[in-house]
Amino acid sequence: MDAAVLYSGGKDSTMALYKAMEHDNVRYLVSMVSDNPYSYMFHVPNIKWTRLSSKAIGIPLIEGVTSGIKEEELGDLKKLLKVLVERGVEVLYSGAIASDYQRSRIDKLCREVGLVSKTPLWHANPWEYMMEILNLGFKVIVTAVAAEGLDSSWLGREIDYKMLTELKDLNERYGVHLAFEGGEAETFVLDGPIFKKRIEILEFEKKWFNDSGILEIKDAILVDKG
Repeated sequence: MDAAVLYSGGKDSTMALYKAMEHDNVRYLVSMVSDNPYSYMFHVPNIKWTRLSSKAIGIPLIEGVTSGIKEEELGDLKKLLKVLVERGVEVLYSGAIASDYQRSRIDKLCREVGLVSKTPLWHANPWEYMMEILNLGFKVIVTAVAAEGLDSSWLGREIDYKMLTELKDLNERYGVHLAFEGGEAETFVLDGPIFKKRIEILEFEKKWFNDSGILEIKDAILVDKG
C-alpha cells in the first residue's frame, strides 16, 4: 500500500519509517512546523531540518504549518492529510509509543479523511526498543532535555550503550523514561540503515533554561557514506 510517515527527524518517527518501509511503499514524509515551542502534538526542536533528513533518506517531504494552538493544530494536520489522500496515500504511520493523547487524535483524523493509521512502536518495551535502535546502526543525538536528572551535558550526546546504562539508573532514581517518552528529551537522527547519505552538523547552539534546554542546529550538510 502507498504510505506516508509523520516525520520529525527524531528516533521514534525514524523507527516508524524504518518499519513502514518493511511493509508498505512509503511515498512521503510529513512534517508539521509549529510556531508554538510547547505544541502538544508536534515535535518542535530542529523540525525544519527534516528537509535535510528527507534528502538523506531519499523520500520527498511534505510540510504543513500550524500556529500550534492546542486542538486547533489538529485542523492544520487534517488539511495536510487530505492532500495525502488526494495523492493516493492509503496509510499513515506515526511514531507514538505510549502517548494516548497523540495516538487517539491521529487515529481520529485518519478515520475522518479515509486513511489507515498505523503505530508500529505502540507499547514497545522501552529497553528493548532503545537497544533495537542501536543494534540496527542508527546514529541518534539528544537535542532537547526536560526531566529531572537530565542536565545540559546531555545535549548533543549520541545515544550509545553507555547512555542506556545511565538512563536505567536515572529511571530507577527519578523515573526518567528509558525511551524519553512524554517530552522528557528530543532527538535527531544523523544516520542509519535507511539513510543514503549521513547528516553532519557543522554548527549548533546550546540553550539552557533553568531546568530544560535545547540544542539548536544552525548548520548541517549531507555527506557521502563511506
